[in-house]
Amino acid sequence: MDWLQIAVVLLALLLLVKPLGTYIYAVFSNEPHRTDRLFGPVEYAIYRLGGLARRPDMSWKKYMFSLLATNLMLVAVSYVILRVQHLLPLNPNGTDQMEHTLAFNTVISFMTNTNLQHYSGETGMSYFSQMAVITMMMFTSAATGLTVAIAFMRGLTGRAIGNFFTDFVKAHTRLLLPLAIVMALVLGALKVPQTLAPVTEAAMLQGGTQHIAAGPVASLVSIKHVGTNGGGFFGVNSSHPFENPSPLTNVLEILMMWCIPAALTYTFGRFASNRKQGWVIFSAMSILFLLFLSLACYAESAGNPAWNALGVDASQGNMEGKEVRFGIAQSALFTTVTTAATTGSVNNMHDTLTPLGGLVPLAQMMLNCVFGGDGVGLVNMLMYAILAVFLAGLMVGRTPEFLGRKIEAKEMKLIAIAILAHPLIILAPTAIAFLTDLGRGAITNPGFHGITQVLYEYTSSAANNGSGFEGLGDNTPFWNLSTGLVMLLGRYISMIALLAVAGSLLRKQPVPETAGTFRTDNKLFIGILVGTVLIIGALTFLPAAVLGPIAEHLTLRNL
Repeated sequence: MDWLQIAVVLLALLLLVKPLGTYIYAVFSNEPHRTDRLFGPVEYAIYRLGGLARRPDMSWKKYMFSLLATNLMLVAVSYVILRVQHLLPLNPNGTDQMEHTLAFNTVISFMTNTNLQHYSGETGMSYFSQMAVITMMMFTSAATGLTVAIAFMRGLTGRAIGNFFTDFVKAHTRLLLPLAIVMALVLGALKVPQTLAPVTEAAMLQGGTQHIAAGPVASLVSIKHVGTNGGGFFGVNSSHPFENPSPLTNVLEILMMWCIPAALTYTFGRFASNRKQGWVIFSAMSILFLLFLSLACYAESAGNPAWNALGVDASQGNMEGKEVRFGIAQSALFTTVTTAATTGSVNNMHDTLTPLGGLVPLAQMMLNCVFGGDGVGLVNMLMYAILAVFLAGLMVGRTPEFLGRKIEAKEMKLIAIAILAHPLIILAPTAIAFLTDLGRGAITNPGFHGITQVLYEYTSSAANNGSGFEGLGDNTPFWNLSTGLVMLLGRYISMIALLAVAGSLLRKQPVPETAGTFRTDNKLFIGILVGTVLIIGALTFLPAAVLGPIAEHLTLRNL
């Protein structure tokens, strides 16, 4: 029965990939489309309001500068709102201003599509802040990732990079807003609250009152998944019955956060004028995903030997930290999807997973290319595809080519920066945290599990995932500032480097395909691509994983 539940979700995703991927291509191909009549007037009004009557194609540098400037402006405005939220309207519960390092961490977190939360949403945010900062940034950060992916695909396939502002507006008007509105209405119909009323007071049987928090939940939950954001309205995120009340909403939330990253692979095939290219990327991602999902299901179903040693019946598997309404299968699937799609939404506490179960989300964030977030995951996998082509070319003594363009030293240097920066901004801060009292003081579980807590926090920040291992006392100036810097570096270093790769390839003359051209649209390349990702990941992260979840697993099993 568990595998049947998972199979149904996988089949539903597969059915969504082609139509959604085709639609995304229609949105960003800049070719006439029947939706122009519906969305065109709205977009025209936005362009006029922003002084963007003329929107010429940009170089990759101007595209990146426009992106960074837009993000910086949104960060500044959002920081001010959080610092003065106690003076603003729509604050029926009297929520106070946010502490300055926490406000810094929060705005960086949501602008980088990380949504790491060192605060509890229902107590740390006013309704106005939830909507004007959190929900707004969930749209704009997702749109930012999409624009980078589209610009990168255009550059790889020999098209003009495009105009950032055109792409940014279209990502909102034609994709994110329609999907989020529809899903918010669906979630509302499925008992997810959507209200501006203050906290409800309920009388308890033993006397006294209980405060029940609600608010504009459905609208936030829809975009938090569609935009692969993950930040919850409530502190316990999608394990809260108001955010995720039933197995049906659980499945819908899984599909919401998975559909755009998966569909972008088909969009890439359309841009490349070779749909096999897109299915190759989708297949490589799917193989990695199924490997991790199998490990998570096995580990959580096998249970925790510590419970068995106490004589507790663990025949139902490891249910610690999980909701009974979801069970092992939907909890393991949600855990795997949320870190594969770098969403960060959780329907169970990752801190309570078995060591091997906890290794799954950790490893996927370390690889950061198993579907990934809206746009960024595809870009990272294409980076590995270029690296795989380069390595294959070295082995046969031929200048490597990808989609008809030669891969040379400049491109490989930029890709090396992107690949090496990711482990550096994870492992270096992790080491610093263990060397300082400020870092060690946040660890609540000593031993190997404590190592995993710290490693997970920085991995989640660097991968712009945002899920927490919990159990870590992370709302301190040290953790707020250090993870904030890691989130910034994790978001923008790879974006800048890979847009530079796209700009470099765009300037090159196409190379005609010959009998010696290494094909990248067949089963052989799928295997090479999967192998490249796993080898690079193991070389950079396996030693750290051995010190944390792997050592904890061996200790629990007395191996």
